[in-house]
Amino acid sequence: MKIIYRAENIIDANLVKAALADAGIQAFVSGEYLTGGVGQLPALDLVTVMVAETDIERAAPIAEGIDAELRERRGHTAGPHMKPIPT
Repeated sequence: MKIIYRAENIIDANLVKAALADAGIQAFVSGEYLTGGVGQLPALDLVTVMVAETDIERAAPIAEGIDAELRERRGHTAGPHMKPIPT
């Protein structure tokens, strides 16, 4: 498994996971239970979406599309914790 996306929060991670599932790509959200341990602090780089190495080429554009839409809705550019992992 390889990290395809570093999410700002578990909701974003699950949006990416759901979009990947719709495309027939199995994905795993890692670190979602770690966010409760940091309390009110931002959980930077804790929540990631992972896919099998064989699915990276198909998954990357989907993750990038979701990330772009989320950034547009929030009105800011990608930060270090929100950008898709380059392939």
